[in-house]
Amino acid sequence: MNHGAPKPVAAHRSLSRRHLLAWAAAGALAGNQAGATTLAQVRERGRLLVGLYEDMPPFHVKGQGIDVELGQALAEAIGVKFSPLPFNADENMGDDLRNMVWKGHYLGYGPADVLMHVPVDRPLIEATPQASIFGPYYREHVVLARRVDELPVLDSLAQLGKRRVAVAGQTLAGWLLIGADGGAYREQLLTQWKDGCEAARALQRGEVSAAAGLASELETVLAGDAAYRIEPLPLPRAPRDGWAAGMAVKRDATDLAHALQQALNDLEKAGRVGEIFAKYKVAWRPA
Repeated sequence: MNHGAPKPVAAHRSLSRRHLLAWAAAGALAGNQAGATTLAQVRERGRLLVGLYEDMPPFHVKGQGIDVELGQALAEAIGVKFSPLPFNADENMGDDLRNMVWKGHYLGYGPADVLMHVPVDRPLIEATPQASIFGPYYREHVVLARRVDELPVLDSLAQLGKRRVAVAGQTLAGWLLIGADGGAYREQLLTQWKDGCEAARALQRGEVSAAAGLASELETVLAGDAAYRIEPLPLPRAPRDGWAAGMAVKRDATDLAHALQQALNDLEKAGRVGEIFAKYKVAWRPA
């Protein structure tokens, strides 16, 4: 998924990091890795410190979301309390892993015991020897939602005609649509939205005929309403298989990683992970 996408701008760091996942090149990592937190230390402390991206609907917004509930379930599964550590994303995943996994932020907080919503992407794994990336729990995709009464079928973007489309501009979906077919749709794109959830709400209000963004964003707003259809973005450059989101711990925190992986496996088998996603109207797509 490394396709040379431009670096996210500061005003949209959290969203762009999420939307580019493996598209964004991991920054060069420097410094000394702090000592790894062992499972025994976590249990002695009695709490699992979980890194959560701020303002990432439907995974974390103001203390609620899929990653919050999954983090709580993982902590409970290994016999400790859940202790959230929200943070704002930096310029790239290399910075986030340094700040929240293996070193800690220069402002004095972190690292967490585990960071949620990390792309399980081989180039990133190879570029980050200080961290262990594992436990994929969801596969994300770029999608487009449309009003069925206006657009019964949408096999190509050309079928949009001149209809307006809502999409957050500084996101993967935004860049794909802005550049599609030589920029043919730029004039009909409304790009002022913060994220795909806002774009989906614009579609609900009747301001546009279609909205683009991440599947999780559009589903949490529109799923279950027969007036809308959500399908993969019909562009050859869109990553067809999507990308996996998982977790990260310090490289030497082997027993903690194994315990969290086993806990995740058990939660998946018991149907708990699917229940958490369903609560937010997001279809759970195992990675």
